[in-house]
Amino acid sequence: MEVRNASNAKDVKHYTTERLREEFLIQDLFTKDNLKMVYSHIDRIITAGAMPVEKELKLEAGKELAAEYFLERREMGCINIGGEGVITIDGVEYNMNPRDGIYIGRGNKDITFKSVDKQHPAKFYISSCPAHKEYPTVKIDITKAKKVPCGEGKDANKRVINQYIHPEVMQSCQLAMGLTQLSEGSVWNTMPCHTHDRRMEVYLYLDMDDDSVVFHMMGEPRETRHIVMHNEEAVISPSWSIHSGVGTRAYSFIWAMCGENQEFDDMDHVKTSDLM
Repeated sequence: MEVRNASNAKDVKHYTTERLREEFLIQDLFTKDNLKMVYSHIDRIITAGAMPVEKELKLEAGKELAAEYFLERREMGCINIGGEGVITIDGVEYNMNPRDGIYIGRGNKDITFKSVDKQHPAKFYISSCPAHKEYPTVKIDITKAKKVPCGEGKDANKRVINQYIHPEVMQSCQLAMGLTQLSEGSVWNTMPCHTHDRRMEVYLYLDMDDDSVVFHMMGEPRETRHIVMHNEEAVISPSWSIHSGVGTRAYSFIWAMCGENQEFDDMDHVKTSDLM
């Protein structure tokens, strides 16, 4: 498990491009028969990717968690962005079609991932954060996610937010997770932008071809920076940072949040005219 320390906003304004990417960018999440995990000290979120091909992969705690098993003191969400797969939780199998999501609560011990067809392997994208109580496992396929249309074509930000792990869909301790899909011709996400001091966020950008990129905007509103993102790369966004992006064409992104609360109307909005 790779460990990332928290970063101070005053320091980040002096980072080079290389240092900015080293601190916040997560690459190579989906490699054959590997489960990659990145532990961030920002609200102790873990971002992970599992791509089982020839073998079944098991989720284990590792010494970094000082726990007997991964979800001893944690909860997690998972969305499959690859081919059909199966997640087994304490002996119970859950079939995971493309874009299916699942919430797994604290206390579940044995969790494994496998693909149905190794020619079209599953890609399990995982977010996990500390939890103070147990909630039941809930599978949420994309048809059961709450759909929130927003934005307009004239502003190049028409999109649908699919809320998977969200207070209006199901209960969790603090984790929230969903998938936002931009309409063709729209390229901006979360613009006008905002911050939320009580929650951090991680974005995974996807549905991009080899010639496409997203310029992910971050930093304090008057000290903005950007990171160039390619397909299936993730980026950590501290609570003091804006989190927005513009692509060379339409794309999708998975967002995951954790922190102080699960309120979604306490954002600190930033006027576009105030950005620097």
